[in-house]
Amino acid sequence: MPKSAAPTACLALADGTIFYGHGFGAVGETVAELVFNTAMTGYQEIMTDPSYAGQIVTFTFPHIGNTGVTPEDDETTEPVAAGMVVKWDPTEPSNWRATSDLQAWMLQKGRIGIGGLDTRRLTRAIRQQGAPHVALSHNPEGRFDIEALVARARGWSGLVGLDLAKDVTCAQSYRWDEQRWAWPEGYTRREGPGLRVVAVDYGAKRNILRCLASAGCEVTVLPATATAEEVLAHNPEGVFLSNGPGDPAATGTYAVPMIQEVLKRDLPVFGICLGHQMLALALGAQTVKMSHGHHGANHPVKEVGTGKVEITSMNHGFTVDAQTLPAGVEETHVSLFDGTNCGIAVKGKPVFSVQHHPEASPGPQDSFYLFERFAEAMRARRSA
Repeated sequence: MPKSAAPTACLALADGTIFYGHGFGAVGETVAELVFNTAMTGYQEIMTDPSYAGQIVTFTFPHIGNTGVTPEDDETTEPVAAGMVVKWDPTEPSNWRATSDLQAWMLQKGRIGIGGLDTRRLTRAIRQQGAPHVALSHNPEGRFDIEALVARARGWSGLVGLDLAKDVTCAQSYRWDEQRWAWPEGYTRREGPGLRVVAVDYGAKRNILRCLASAGCEVTVLPATATAEEVLAHNPEGVFLSNGPGDPAATGTYAVPMIQEVLKRDLPVFGICLGHQMLALALGAQTVKMSHGHHGANHPVKEVGTGKVEITSMNHGFTVDAQTLPAGVEETHVSLFDGTNCGIAVKGKPVFSVQHHPEASPGPQDSFYLFERFAEAMRARRSA
């Protein structure tokens, strides 16, 4: 749409600030928390990451849509992020893997987009004031009830106290054997017996499951509400706790008792993102809401024990309060942006978790070794 065209979309913040732009994708309104993501690639993976439930994503990189979309890059069946905000209107795709363009994909998936905004100004506002509650409207005729939109943004309850894992988890258990994408084969299947892993799905990204399979794991995925009895019935050699959205304290009401029971069996346990927070809660720590969270593919994290710095992918709005970690639980990773906790481990046991995303998609693969560490812990227990 030409820059001179009349606005067809509107973003209303709870403080009354209004941004006008060009709508694309689905027509309608949605209300959510507004966050920004600094990744330069992977907008499709970001939009389909279940951890973004209840959020609208502002992309700081201006060229969103130029590589199109392809079903291979979906991290779940349908987009989960409520909408997207971009600086420049999406252009026609130029990529040999593209099967559709972003605007058509957003329309098909029922997600609202708005382009033509000053995303630098918007990002500064989020950083200075915290992630705001917003209402996003797309009306091709350009008619907006601003007062009603602001009221919707102000009236939204927010993510604190909200359990969203139940909304994005699988409906029933299933097996997973697809491995990481590799040229020229693409996705391949793991064959033969492997390390038996139960993955608890709080909103699991597909590439996490692929990384487990590539590390030699025979993966069975269970819903977020699975009990300890249901997890242990599969005779796992290791238990994986996935990423996911919402307030960890709310999800913890049913997840923590399951994890605490599993921990009594001395099985290797590995958690990522919300799974990291669930493990921390089960061990006796606490979580807190962050001002604007960490969302991007360029976050430096230091491994405390070695001093090694990894560039990581992150997506979280809550964090583990390192000051509440109990005796016997050590902090293994910290963010070099703000010093917040990014990893824990139980001393003397193969139980560990990280806040960042070692599976990337999108993002660097510096932390893939964590999947190998999990597999090695299971092999060591098998041979003991």
